[in-house]
Amino acid sequence: MYDQLRHDYLGCAGHPTIRTPHMDTLAARGVRFSNAYVQSPVCGASRMSTYTGRYVHSHGAAYNGFPLRVGEMTLGDHLRSAGLGCWLIGKTHMKADAAGMARLGLTPDSVIGARQAECGFDVWERDDGLWASGPHGPYDDKRSPYNEYLKHQGYAGDNPWADFANAGANGDDLASGWFMQNAARPANIREQDSETPWLTRRAMAFLDQAQGPWCAHVSFIKPHWPYIVPAPYHDMYTPQDVVPALRDAREKDNPHPVYGAFMDSRVGQSFSRDEVRDVVIPAYMGLITQCDDQLGVLLAHLKATGQDKDTVIVLTTDHGDYLGDHWMGEKDLFHDPSVRVPLIICDPSPAADATRGTTCDALVESIDLAATFIDVAGAQVPRHIVEGRSLRPFLNGETVTQWREHVISEYDYSKSPMRAALGVSIRNARLFMVADKRWKLIHAEGGFRPMLFDRKEDPQEFVDLGASDAHRDVIAQMYAHLANWARRPSQRVTISDAQIEAGTGTGDEVGILLGAFSPEDVAPDVAAVYQGKIPD
Repeated sequence: MYDQLRHDYLGCAGHPTIRTPHMDTLAARGVRFSNAYVQSPVCGASRMSTYTGRYVHSHGAAYNGFPLRVGEMTLGDHLRSAGLGCWLIGKTHMKADAAGMARLGLTPDSVIGARQAECGFDVWERDDGLWASGPHGPYDDKRSPYNEYLKHQGYAGDNPWADFANAGANGDDLASGWFMQNAARPANIREQDSETPWLTRRAMAFLDQAQGPWCAHVSFIKPHWPYIVPAPYHDMYTPQDVVPALRDAREKDNPHPVYGAFMDSRVGQSFSRDEVRDVVIPAYMGLITQCDDQLGVLLAHLKATGQDKDTVIVLTTDHGDYLGDHWMGEKDLFHDPSVRVPLIICDPSPAADATRGTTCDALVESIDLAATFIDVAGAQVPRHIVEGRSLRPFLNGETVTQWREHVISEYDYSKSPMRAALGVSIRNARLFMVADKRWKLIHAEGGFRPMLFDRKEDPQEFVDLGASDAHRDVIAQMYAHLANWARRPSQRVTISDAQIEAGTGTGDEVGILLGAFSPEDVAPDVAAVYQGKIPD
C-alpha cells in the first residue's frame, strides 16, 4: 500500500510520461481493477475500512485520530483464525481505543492488547511517518523507528526526519518540505537512507525470517506529502511532464457550498496555481518512480528466495490526490482523482493464468480486499461481519453474474476548518457518495442540496447537476441506493445468517412451549415430554 497514490499516475493506467515499469510488470502478471474506490478519501478512515472489510458507517473510525473501537474484528483476527500470521510493516494511521481497552482490562503489553492497539496486526515495524513538530506539538507522538535509524546513520538532531528526509538545503538554511516551493530541491539525505528504501529493507528482513503462511501489510508513506524526494528523483521529471489540470471555469460558477468551501481552503487555493503544480507534480512523480524502483527490489528479493511462486501480491493505496484538478489539493472530496484508486492483484496460482495482463472494470471497493484475503486463506468469508466481497472469481476468470451496481464512500469533515466556515454542526459535517458506472451523487448533511455528475456525458465530472429539475428522477434513484445501503444489518456481527437459519424452527426445540392449547397442537414426541408421569 502506497499512501496518496493516484489511480492514473501509473504507466499501465495510461499516464503519458511517468515511469513505473515494475508496477506495469505486476499488472501484466495479474489483473488491474480500473474502477476501484476507497470507502473514505482520508487516510485513517479509509485504512480502517480496508483492515476491517467494513464501511466507515459500520466501524465508526471516520477520520484521522478517531479510535477504532475495541473489539472490532480486523483482517488479523480473520486470518489468524484461518492459520495465517498477519504482520504490519510501515504505516497504519491506527489510533487505539485506549478507554475501551482500559474498561476491558486489556493492557498494550499483552498479546491481545497489543493487537487491539495495532489494528489487529502483529508488528514487525510500525512507522506512520509525518514526524513533524510545530507550535501545537508533534503530529505523532509514537516512537519513530525511522528517526532512530537516521540517528544511527549519523544524521544529527532530535528529528532528522524533518531536517533531512523531508527538507532540502538552501545554503546554510533548511529548505523545508512543508513549503511546496522547495519541492524541486533534492531532499537533504542519501537516497538509500530515505523512507521508501528503508521500509523496503525492513520488508525484506521480514521475508527472510517469515515462517508458515502469512500476510504482510507493507505500507509506504510515500508519495504522500511533503512533496520532496532525494536525488536522482528530484529532477527526473520537469514541468513538461505535468499533464494539464482537470478543471473547468464552470466549477467555480455558483458551486455547491461544501465544494466551494474546500476550493477556497489554503490547499485548494495553492493547487489552483499553475506555478505550484509545475513544482509539486514533478516531485510527486519522482516519489512514485522511487516507489516503483523499490518495488522492483522487493519483487527481485521474492524471486531470489523462491517466494514469488506462492505469494499473492496486491498493490493499492488509501486514497488519491487532487493535485490541482477541480481547483483542489489534497483528497477531501469525491471526484475520481481523490476517491478512485489503483488496484492490481497478481495471483501466481494456475487458476489465475487466464486473466494475466487483463483489466477488470467491475465496481470494486477497498473493503473487498479483506474478503479476498480470507478467501485466499481457504476460509469462509463471514458476511455478517465483512461487508466486502471476494475478488477471486475475477482473478480466476469466472463469469460473475451478480455483482454490486454502485459503490459507497463517506467523509466526516467535522475536524476541518471548512465545517466552521460553513456553519455546520459537528454531527452534520458528513458527506456520502454513491456512484454507479454512469452517475455519481454526493449527499451533504445539514440541509444542502445534493451534487450529481453524469459520468457518461461528463467523464471529468465538471458539471454539477444536483440542482437540475430534469434530473430529479436520477437523484431519487441514487438516493434510493443510498437508503438501501443504510438499511443493511451492519451491526449484527455476533451471529451469522447460517447460525440463525440453523436455529430457526417451531421454537419447541429450546424447551419452552408457547401457543399450544392442547397436546394435539404439537408433535407427539413433544407432547409426551410435557405429559410425563407426575413424580412420586
